[in-house]
Amino acid sequence: MFDIDNAMETPLATDALEEVIMGLIINAGQARSLAYAALKQAKLGDFAAARTMMEQSRMALSEAHRVQTKLIEDDQGEGKINVSLVLVHAQDHLMNAMLARELVTELIDVHEMMNK
Repeated sequence: MFDIDNAMETPLATDALEEVIMGLIINAGQARSLAYAALKQAKLGDFAAARTMMEQSRMALSEAHRVQTKLIEDDQGEGKINVSLVLVHAQDHLMNAMLARELVTELIDVHEMMNK
């Protein structure tokens, strides 16, 4: 993956920014997919697998959030980062993944309580 920590020393070229944005989309999408896979396991009664998948989901979401935070810090509210439709799409993926994880966590808890 693109080295976001060192990339912002100079303004990002369009290709480099697109790579960062794709990383956001990929990690957010992975986080969301893992959360729904965890819910499926919980519905089957396999709560250990569900917890493992939710931890993997958390890690993917954490990476996506780290990249987003770095972009925000480096932009400093000055418009240094070109906002494109793809960047907006990446932000949408990230927010949906965050919401999905929150809701799936609650649903897994409900399934676990009902299973006892």
